[in-house]
Amino acid sequence: MDVKKRYLVVMVILAMVFGSILTYVGVEVFNIGQASNNDEEQSLISTDEDKQKVLEEQNEFNGFAKVVQAYNIIEKNYFEDVEQSKLVEGAIQGMLDTLEDPHSVYMNKEMVEQFNQSIESSFEGIGAEVSMEDGQVTIVAPIKGSPAEDAGLRPKDKILEVDGESLEGLDLNTAVSKIRGEKGTEVELTILRAGSSDPVTVPVVRDEIPVETIYPEVKTVDGKKTGIIQITSFSQNTADEFNEALADLEEQGIEGLIIDVRGNPGGLFTSVEKILENFIPEDQPYVMIQEKNGEKIRYYSGTKEKKEYPIAVLTNQGSASASEILAAAMKEAGYPVIGQTTYGKGTVQKTIQMGDGSNIKITIYRWLTPDGKWINEKGVKPTMEVEQPEFFYTSPVEVEEPFEYNMNDEKIANVQKMLEGIGYDPGRTDGYFSKQTEEAVQAFQQENDLNATGVINEETGQKLQQKVIDAVRNQKNDKQLQEALNELY
Repeated sequence: MDVKKRYLVVMVILAMVFGSILTYVGVEVFNIGQASNNDEEQSLISTDEDKQKVLEEQNEFNGFAKVVQAYNIIEKNYFEDVEQSKLVEGAIQGMLDTLEDPHSVYMNKEMVEQFNQSIESSFEGIGAEVSMEDGQVTIVAPIKGSPAEDAGLRPKDKILEVDGESLEGLDLNTAVSKIRGEKGTEVELTILRAGSSDPVTVPVVRDEIPVETIYPEVKTVDGKKTGIIQITSFSQNTADEFNEALADLEEQGIEGLIIDVRGNPGGLFTSVEKILENFIPEDQPYVMIQEKNGEKIRYYSGTKEKKEYPIAVLTNQGSASASEILAAAMKEAGYPVIGQTTYGKGTVQKTIQMGDGSNIKITIYRWLTPDGKWINEKGVKPTMEVEQPEFFYTSPVEVEEPFEYNMNDEKIANVQKMLEGIGYDPGRTDGYFSKQTEEAVQAFQQENDLNATGVINEETGQKLQQKVIDAVRNQKNDKQLQEALNELY
């Protein structure tokens, strides 16, 4: 191995062990390498406890030396040239993989740039938060108004392929790099939806994704003004924007408030803290942090009084992380939480720079509810469970061959649920294309300026999917929102 390569190996091992060695006292550092017969050095190790520490540190060093040995074996013996940077990054990723924590990840320089773009004013892509679950890339939530939402993607959808290329075996960063791309380009995602056995291919046209996080509105129901604030994620400016929106709604004389964190994948811990300070009294904690040593720290706000008007929170399966902190705090403070059980992410991560533009995002502690419950992989259960209409959970329409009378297919069942959801009666929803289903299709085609054949071709399928998306966005069909409005008054 030439001098340059030897130098690289030395730097790798130093980088890996330096952080842990640096905190040891001087005698421990100098006795890490090997035992010595020097009387002066031996005198420094004065007790059995000190000797045991040195032996443990020697074993730790030998463990890291094994990594360098593996590097040398690969570099000298592998039958093809291997990029040194790939070996180093592979070693780092391998260590993180052993943690079996999908939220602790290595990000190379390119991934760091993409991550930074995603928390700035805008970025280009499909607009969906994803995570790795059981080795599969899984959508946490599509961003409001994004191409991912327009294409009908939903929380918990598994992305199996990108442009026909399997994602199996890839780490999350590599998978994301294949999904993202320039505005105007199309990517085909093969997804598997919970409850469905057949994957479907969904074309998504990438776009510029604005990072807007607060969407306030006033809705008057039975003469009462209700403020609704939807929070789509918790970014750097979210808390300030929320507080401004809340002040504006209060000036308009709202008599109740709904905080909507459905489809919110989370974000900055400090952001949700500032929002909760509006609602949680000073004598109640709004979150509890459990550190590595088991110590639990409670966080309190400075709020002396609750708001005078009633407040409710909306959640669903796409409400994750910081959204769950908010939902749990509000629930345990006595506010109603309406919708579905949340995603179930009970850990907090910190991003640490590595000096060359790369980062490690690593889990640093658990967060617990104010009552000390850990919701990881369980989620926050609402005080009132409300499911959306069945057509909200249908899969994107995929028509390889036209569907027509007397056919039987799972994809036809999906279409029948869509038709029923938007007001056409297919007679059945079990996948058999009956005469009544044919009549329902004809009625849909006639009302949407399509050739009324009663056969579902690609054009009819696309139009049907768009109508379903429009119906999902219509607040009149939103059972969770309607129930929250009823609960307030």
